[in-house]
Amino acid sequence: MSMTLSEELQWRGFIHQTTYKDIAVVDGPPITFYWGVDPSAPSMTIGNLAIAMMVRHFIDHGHNAVLLVGGATGLIGDPDGKAEERNLKTKEEITTNKDEIVKQYARIFDGQDFKLVDNYEWFKDLNYLDFLRDVGKHMPMRQMLGREFVQSRLGEDGSGISYAEFSYALIQGYDYVHLHRTLGVTLQVCGSDQWGNSIAGVELIRRMNGGEANVWSAPLVINKSTGKKFGKTEGGAIWLDEGLTSAYRFYQFWLNVDDEGIEDYLKIYTLLGKEQIENVLREFNENRATRIAQKTLAYEVTKVVHGAGKADDVKRLTNVLFGQGDIRQLSQADFTLLKDELPVLEFSEGEELSQAVTDTGLAQSKSEARRFLEQGAVYINGETAQPNKMLSSPMTLDGTHVLLRRGKNMYAVLVLRASA
Repeated sequence: MSMTLSEELQWRGFIHQTTYKDIAVVDGPPITFYWGVDPSAPSMTIGNLAIAMMVRHFIDHGHNAVLLVGGATGLIGDPDGKAEERNLKTKEEITTNKDEIVKQYARIFDGQDFKLVDNYEWFKDLNYLDFLRDVGKHMPMRQMLGREFVQSRLGEDGSGISYAEFSYALIQGYDYVHLHRTLGVTLQVCGSDQWGNSIAGVELIRRMNGGEANVWSAPLVINKSTGKKFGKTEGGAIWLDEGLTSAYRFYQFWLNVDDEGIEDYLKIYTLLGKEQIENVLREFNENRATRIAQKTLAYEVTKVVHGAGKADDVKRLTNVLFGQGDIRQLSQADFTLLKDELPVLEFSEGEELSQAVTDTGLAQSKSEARRFLEQGAVYINGETAQPNKMLSSPMTLDGTHVLLRRGKNMYAVLVLRASA
């Protein structure tokens, strides 16, 4: 028996706070709701993706989605959670970033109905005096000053806050007013960090339109093994844009998530049903060494963000690199992807393999490289290399590339230098 939306959102962990007195209201007639992302960067992150997945469930259960890209709010920047004033983005940066966010909306919500809006469209011609009279007049200063981040920034050790950033909640609140008036939006969905801004919109609608509006927020995803916000890595954020986080690296991130949080991640970040997830977890708990839960997660999330074709490619490539596939089946396209991730070295006929092992960083010195070769720890295209091996064109898998490995998982790509 399929779950209602309220049951599904509870089961998946998508409820933090809501203004609804009874969450079962989302199981009723279609609601027009909105979710917005500011183009403060040229890509969304996996933090945004969590809310996007929640939005997909609202759409799947028959509700009407309005997806907003913040061309206006992005020009100011949300100060909530920031200890210091943001550096303003140029209009050109915002325009470029907006285009990228819109592409990601299209990919994540492929095949689903939604309306796309940009708040710059209703702010660009808005007269400042009219805005103060018609909107600012309805926002109590006490409400704005009471925000925790404002108090922190204005406190003795705070860095202060500009009028522009202070006004951000008012600007975002007006988004809700405008969408309520023009599109009949009565619900904003968001992450828990946007609760304050969203409530500002609810208050403005009540005061300006005399209407009822609501908010539904999801909790931030936490890495249970570290207690920190999920997705923050030493290498920085995990982006949805392939130019910032390659599909291969994206897949590897999910493949290496912690066991403690794997059930949460499967529920939040995949569209697999309850029975499917329970079956995966049952198999995983019988033998965690298989990492079947992480493998399932990695494939499913990569499929949502980068498409099934790319998910298939990186899954196959990963299997080959970790000994579960035929290296001889690697294609030119596979090597193109690998060369973005691994050390790459050009070689000519007759060059010493030990030198290549050193130059690719698989050994610290030539003497160490020779020792690895003598120990049988160096592999060419998956086969143990002979100690005194010289590089040659017959070694290539496709006439151009050689896959070099030292130990279990240190790889490099060798590329045959084109003859003059």
